[in-house]
Amino acid sequence: MNALPSLNILVCGIGGQGVMTAAEILAQAAIDHGFDVKKTEIAGMAQRGGVVTSHVRIGPRVLSPVIAPGTADLLAGFEVAEALRWSDQVRPGGRIVVNTQQLVPPVVTGGLFSYPEEPLAQLRAPGVAVTAVDAADIAAALGDRRLSNSVMLGAMADALPFPAEALEEKIVARFQAKKPELAALNRQAFAAGRKASSQG
Repeated sequence: MNALPSLNILVCGIGGQGVMTAAEILAQAAIDHGFDVKKTEIAGMAQRGGVVTSHVRIGPRVLSPVIAPGTADLLAGFEVAEALRWSDQVRPGGRIVVNTQQLVPPVVTGGLFSYPEEPLAQLRAPGVAVTAVDAADIAAALGDRRLSNSVMLGAMADALPFPAEALEEKIVARFQAKKPELAALNRQAFAAGRKASSQG
């Protein structure tokens, strides 16, 4: 019997983008497929608009929820400047899946930091494998910008060590009982994210 693969996923973004929800869905789907999973998250001072990161570690046996610097296999950046800020955490040969949406966090509007120029171009500069997805516009085209969370999960689905359909069903199950119309929309968003990822 083959050993289960391991994967370190760092999810980052801005409060209100669904970073923590995405990390929870990733963890639950992995657990359902026999993986050990450890997860941790850090939210900035502002609940909505602050910086949010989550570490999701998947493997046959995971002892710590914290991804050591420079060892992330997959960086899922829900906001492009945040993806750039955390890109040094990705191991050589790792992958970045990034939402091209630009949201200016309070640390920038408050004058503590400046927003980088051309963050996507800077992400690509080191030659890292970068998949760029315009999740916000895809979600808006489906009728609700909040769907960008499911678009991003779709965009990273084929980089995971379990079937993409398992992740899709976890997303749909969150809405099926109480809001079936949202379940259908999230299924569409997930499929659109996968398609965009394969093209990007």
